[in-house]
Amino acid sequence: MDVNLEKKILREMVGLYCRKNHKTKTLCPDCARLEDYALERIEKCPFRQTKTFCSSCKVHCYRKDMRQQIRKVMAFSGPRLLLSHPVLVVRHGVETLKAKGNSE
Repeated sequence: MDVNLEKKILREMVGLYCRKNHKTKTLCPDCARLEDYALERIEKCPFRQTKTFCSSCKVHCYRKDMRQQIRKVMAFSGPRLLLSHPVLVVRHGVETLKAKGNSE
């Protein structure tokens, strides 16, 4: 998995969530904190060279509160991202299916 792609998808999802739910043009402080936290987790991932997406990982390094927030953001933004960034969504889906196929 391309780490830059994962970061790009994450930024798009958090941005979309914040714009639609908090009615802001830039990230609100809570969403900015979540995005920074998630990007840091990606950077510090011990499986970075071979990883897929965090949702496919066997080790969950997010704090419980942040994991709940990111799930909420992804559940909201995932379907909506298909309209604004369909290529990213398809790439994400392909990578996720590959990861599931390799883990079985």
